[in-house]
Amino acid sequence: MGTSTSTHHREPWNKGKLIGQKAPLKLKDIWAIRVRLQLGERIRELALFNLAIDSKLRACDLVKLKVRDISHGDRIASRAIIMQQKTQRPVQFEITDQTRDALNNWIKLEKLRSEDFLFASRIHDSPHISTRQYARIVHSWITEIGLDTTSYGTHTMRRTKASLIYRRTKNLRAVQLLLGHTKLESTVRYLGIEVDDALEMAEQTEI
Repeated sequence: MGTSTSTHHREPWNKGKLIGQKAPLKLKDIWAIRVRLQLGERIRELALFNLAIDSKLRACDLVKLKVRDISHGDRIASRAIIMQQKTQRPVQFEITDQTRDALNNWIKLEKLRSEDFLFASRIHDSPHISTRQYARIVHSWITEIGLDTTSYGTHTMRRTKASLIYRRTKNLRAVQLLLGHTKLESTVRYLGIEVDDALEMAEQTEI
């Protein structure tokens, strides 16, 4: 009797779906979070939020950033380049004016030096916040603006600006470079681009 259920091949719930894929934030969501952090004078979180959006870095790379990674002397750089932990390949990102302002305010408040981690842990046995701590902070942001926390996570922060850039430009190659992907297919999959859309672009770039 117990084998009868195995003969019924039901469609897997995850067929054709991107497992664990977290939704990017919309512009209105970005501003909803940003305004809350500004009004609440949550200087550390505002610096972390803005940098996460701009950098498009994986959580493991973001939490390990040091002051020197994003600055030239006592000036925040307009662009930074870091080596990705996962791929051991460099990736470059822009730092917008509002992110530079937020970082400046945070660095001055904490009197951070060049060799200091940007976001030190408040737990003694860790020099910087962990990816788990970062995930909890992101969870709190999502909760505050009333979004479904199961649909968003740290990868939301990585995907947000990349998705906005893609929607505006349809330039997959540019987004691939910004995310530090080695393969274009990874970028297609990461952005969750419709298959037809991807095929159409592939035809257009055929040599």
